[in-house]
Amino acid sequence: MIGKGKFNVLGVNVHAVDYEFVVSRVVDAATNRKPLAISALAVHGVMTGAQDDIHQRRLNGLDLVVPDGQPVRWALRWLHGQDLPDRVYGPTLTLKVLEAAAANGLPVYFYGSTPETVKTLAEQVTGRFQGLIVAGYESSKFRRLSADEKSELVDRINASGARIVFVGLGCPRQETFAFEYRDHLSMPMLAVGAAFDFHAGSLAQAPAWMQARGLEWLFRLVAEPRRLWKRYILLNPAYLGRVLLQRLRLRVPDIRMPDGLEPEESFG
Repeated sequence: MIGKGKFNVLGVNVHAVDYEFVVSRVVDAATNRKPLAISALAVHGVMTGAQDDIHQRRLNGLDLVVPDGQPVRWALRWLHGQDLPDRVYGPTLTLKVLEAAAANGLPVYFYGSTPETVKTLAEQVTGRFQGLIVAGYESSKFRRLSADEKSELVDRINASGARIVFVGLGCPRQETFAFEYRDHLSMPMLAVGAAFDFHAGSLAQAPAWMQARGLEWLFRLVAEPRRLWKRYILLNPAYLGRVLLQRLRLRVPDIRMPDGLEPEESFG
């Protein structure tokens, strides 16, 4: 089990951990009904914090930010000498947590994506993990929730008996959601993005060899060029440039924490 603490990557605290560490934290928090907000961040996610001071403060207010993308794992090594054996990939983390939830009798809840995707996801994982209890699921409203809607959502999740919540709203909305709802739900929340689409079968994953070489972005760009070209063509070079500047200590960003940050009406 690897849990080496958190390290500054472009102003975002990224935790040098492995799957075993994260799963153990989730099971402990779920068993003891404690809040725990987790996000699996790739390059795009780190850059949302690097380019937006307010969102950076939200990210640094989460309990665990894990290196979802290989370039984020590599940055931990280049900048801080933290050589992890693997990244903590959101879709894989989802499966490992679901397996642990089934083994420990911890009901789960899925929030996000479309009605068709989240329904199929719930059906797929129930069939895959014997004994898994899906306490509930609902799709995103694809807009900001009112104060009343936010309160009703909290009530629904709590009343369902869920002990772990998976959030699939896409970056950066799911991280905002995890930050805003953390103190309203006494259970772990995992922002895992495309894991919903991958495990529901509505979106193809990159081959393992591309994932291992940090080329998953290229696979997704070819699959969805209109939606993702700005994310990858513009953000990837910007990320590498900023990491190089931090490595050379020409620009070492401050860590901004969420003290005094006012909540907003979260996107749901």
